[in-house]
Amino acid sequence: MSKLFLVPTPIGNLEDITFRSVRILNEADLILAEDTRTSGKLLKHFDIKTPMQSFHMHNEHKVLDKMIDKLKQGIKIALISDAGTPGISDPGFLLVRACVEEGIETECLPGATALIPALVQSGFPTDRFIFEGFLPPKKGRQTRLKLWSEETRTIVFYESPHKIVKTLSQLQEFVGGDRRLSVSRELSKKFEETVRGTVNELILHFTNKAPKGEFVIVLEGKK
Repeated sequence: MSKLFLVPTPIGNLEDITFRSVRILNEADLILAEDTRTSGKLLKHFDIKTPMQSFHMHNEHKVLDKMIDKLKQGIKIALISDAGTPGISDPGFLLVRACVEEGIETECLPGATALIPALVQSGFPTDRFIFEGFLPPKKGRQTRLKLWSEETRTIVFYESPHKIVKTLSQLQEFVGGDRRLSVSRELSKKFEETVRGTVNELILHFTNKAPKGEFVIVLEGKK
């Protein structure tokens, strides 16, 4: 029976992949990868020889129908992203939605994602939180930040290193310099680091220390 598997891959440390994920990648007829070069290293490490094809934000609309046709023919497809769980700020949503509409079975394996470790080790409440992915680069950015100024739940979002200081400065403007943050980078990797403090303190920290790596920002909700 055809089936789409969404398979999480390590966000850094290769030991974080599950035995089940390796088995599914071996048993699949086709692996859809965000970047075949990046994923090729992972597959080689675990000696997985399943055929691989590109599936990323620039081509997913074009190849979506072809993938649905393949699934209808009875093949098993495993979708992976460069790191973490497919569909979480990565390609995957469109394909899952199409499978649901066509009655094709989907299964998401549990596994690595950056937002949960960052949230749990932030020290902020985890019983109620919102995940915002990446902030809009331009249009809608200020609107989102204004909403955050009144949000009482913990807020988790991703940011690129070259935008960290800019984003913190905008947070200072919209939510205030005294709001507390936890900023995690390079989770599960050799140089993993979490820095905690107020918006003002972290602006100073990252102004003096050039930010490097992949970042997850956890913002305390309004009290």
